[in-house]
Amino acid sequence: MCQQISEGTRWTLCGHFQRHLVVAIMDCNSPRCERSYLHAPGCRQPTCLKNYGKEVQKDIDSVDEYCFACRAAMARRARGGG
Repeated sequence: MCQQISEGTRWTLCGHFQRHLVVAIMDCNSPRCERSYLHAPGCRQPTCLKNYGKEVQKDIDSVDEYCFACRAAMARRARGGG
């Protein structure tokens, strides 16, 4: 599977990654991956991979806090909202 290479912020307390930009695509060089340059343009095989693989995350900065989603979840729990 081809992979997206992304740059973003790493929230160190929860470990989550906030993507800012996809900077490149790493080609898997597989004729069975629709994202690869080696995939035939007119291919109609249902078995070909259609999605990108796991994203390669490059930290361009880090914040020593919880991400926004984790902070919102903690606030909901503190209010008793589950």
